[in-house]
Amino acid sequence: MTTPYLTTQQTSSTDAASGLRLGGDWTLAHYSQLEPQVLALRERLRGEESVDLSDLAALDTAGAALLVELFGSERLRQLIQQAELDEQRRALLLTVANAMADSQQAQTPPEPSVLREVLGHIGEVVESLWHQGRALLGFMGLTLASMLAILVRPRRWRLTSLAAHLEQCGLNAVPIVALLTFLVGAVVAFLGATILADFGASIYTVNLVAFSFLREFGVLLTAILMAGRTASAFTAQIGSMKANEEIDAIRTLGLSPIELLVLPRVFAMLIALPILTFIAMLSGMLGGALVCALSLDIPAAMYLSILQESDLLRHFLVGLLKAPIFAFLIALIGCLEGFKVSGSAQSVGEHTTSAVVQSIFMVILLDALAALFLMEMGW
Repeated sequence: MTTPYLTTQQTSSTDAASGLRLGGDWTLAHYSQLEPQVLALRERLRGEESVDLSDLAALDTAGAALLVELFGSERLRQLIQQAELDEQRRALLLTVANAMADSQQAQTPPEPSVLREVLGHIGEVVESLWHQGRALLGFMGLTLASMLAILVRPRRWRLTSLAAHLEQCGLNAVPIVALLTFLVGAVVAFLGATILADFGASIYTVNLVAFSFLREFGVLLTAILMAGRTASAFTAQIGSMKANEEIDAIRTLGLSPIELLVLPRVFAMLIALPILTFIAMLSGMLGGALVCALSLDIPAAMYLSILQESDLLRHFLVGLLKAPIFAFLIALIGCLEGFKVSGSAQSVGEHTTSAVVQSIFMVILLDALAALFLMEMGW
């Protein structure tokens, strides 16, 4: 066994190497000895040095890989053609050089394109929305089928669970819904009075508040509050059960998670949201009445008289009929995201956030589409 060596020829101590001489056994046994020398010398090579490979003794793939790292695949191919090597060493060096060149090309990532990344991200988002839409439609069908199946079987109604969820998402939400809509009603009345005063039409602030809250703000603000408050609660509750494998236990007992967990929440939302919407309408108009009494000197009797003269029943029905649709979607999205939880606390948080975002998005989207449709129909 011949000890390997790697020597350089320099004109002075500060010059780069002008020539290299390699010899000995470049094998795996000497890899740890040669690697530091190769790494140190590679930084100083300029590619113009003369190289002498005539003293190479034993050579294996480990030694050939070190030579590729030292000179590079292209330079080593040139040296192989110039050096006096036997066919075996020449073939081994060429094979390793070609293999490492292909590997380096494969590992080199392509230059990122901003347009390509943007289009790719848009495609991922569209595909995700498509899958979420399909999942929501499938879950909606499953829920409706289960709902129709138990409606004719009163013994399977979960009245205790329904009452508990009705208290949680209905009764407990009355203060926040009433307070928020009262304040928004006051703000709308104040802004309306400020603008309409320039045209001498301050009296129409009453109609503005009544129209906006009966038709849009009452149901929209309530639905958004319920999306943030109740949809997140549904997702967290069902997601925690999924993480603790309680839903698997329910299926093992032969019970339906849809019937046991989803339907009571859906029914509770269908009952609670229209009632909360009605409360929101009253609170909003009450806030408007307070501002009208304080800023416009419109007493409560005149305020009610103006409301009676207006055609508000149609706007009231339009706003109230949106409530069950929003309630159904909010409950479905909250429960569906809960079933998507994978089993960790992080997953519960992610799907809870997703439930709130999706619910608010769907509520605003449907409300906008309904507003456009009803305006075109003259309703």
